[in-house]
Amino acid sequence: MSSLSDRVLNMSTSATLAMAAKARELRTNGKDIIGLSLGEPDFNTPDFIKNAAIQAINQDYNSYTPVDGYVELKEAIINKFKRDNGLHYELPQIVVSTGAKQALANVAATMINPGDEVILPCPYWVSYNDIVKLNEGIPVEVKTSIETDFKMTAAQLESAITPRTKMIWYSSPCNPSGSVYSKEELRALADVLQKYPNIYVVSDEIYEHINFGKGHTSMAEFEDMYNRTITVNGVSKAFAMTGWRIGFIGAPENIARACNKMQGQITSGANCIAQRAVITAMEAPASKVKYMIDEFKIRRDLVLNLLAGIDGFNTNTPDGAFYVFPDISSYFGKTLRGTTINNATDFSMYLLEEALVATVTGDAFGNPNCIRISYAASQEQIIEAINRIKKAVS
Repeated sequence: MSSLSDRVLNMSTSATLAMAAKARELRTNGKDIIGLSLGEPDFNTPDFIKNAAIQAINQDYNSYTPVDGYVELKEAIINKFKRDNGLHYELPQIVVSTGAKQALANVAATMINPGDEVILPCPYWVSYNDIVKLNEGIPVEVKTSIETDFKMTAAQLESAITPRTKMIWYSSPCNPSGSVYSKEELRALADVLQKYPNIYVVSDEIYEHINFGKGHTSMAEFEDMYNRTITVNGVSKAFAMTGWRIGFIGAPENIARACNKMQGQITSGANCIAQRAVITAMEAPASKVKYMIDEFKIRRDLVLNLLAGIDGFNTNTPDGAFYVFPDISSYFGKTLRGTTINNATDFSMYLLEEALVATVTGDAFGNPNCIRISYAASQEQIIEAINRIKKAVS
């Protein structure tokens, strides 16, 4: 009998973190690895945010924080939702957590009962599937393809719904595909959901500001979806604050209160200094971080142009986030320098070992024909990495 629980034994290891750990191990052994696997901006946190943290330290913020966040931060989040998304929340509807990942885990733990089905448009962020299963829910994967920009259609949503469907989880801009749902596309999904009033939506908007011109729509903007949508966001991506670990939700009050209750027994309130700094981030207009967005767009175009020169990489044009998600299934069944490629995991490992470039298999995101390439790296690293990939598959 194992000393460990079935819960943890049945849980997958995060593929993105596992690849990052493998890349670090190889670097320790003297290998020149270029990391295009992690979803982490390579920018420093902006100075105006760092200065706010320093000020909070000097003002002796060092005590436990309220479980659901400082009132001043929640007020700043409310103003952000109003300014950027046209959403109106009250204080009891906001919960601040130790990163958006904890916010998602809170929602799952407070809403999913054993056997509840949760629809996940594929590709989905790597942790959705296991967070659902950890809470005894059943992930229902809806396959999409590069031809539809990896977005779920209203017809696909309709066909995936059963009497056991409890929720839908999606991200826009999407990790890993970079796809952005338009207002019209989300409205079509909302129209389907009008027939099923007991289904809730988790709208993961962590990449909201990393958008290359299509514009951002929140599902909760639709009046008939507001009371059925949990909007998840945070500061990790757009503000280059991954290690600060602050995420938040805006949700119907009963759900927010339940998340607050759950968090009170797991971690309590998030870091005091990080929260004070995030007040400043929330008060800043998106223009304050536009220099990062502009650079990501340049890198996206660079990656797409370089990949276009490699046979077997089929790409679309992502409208947000900082990933491309090429279909590389044309390599399946082929042997490259003595290595047979059976699937995306084989291909991703081959690139790590042969090209010394870390990517992530699409299997982890529910799409076994693709790999995820992060362009949260310098232009010089991107050029070198894709040149290495081209050489390795030639």
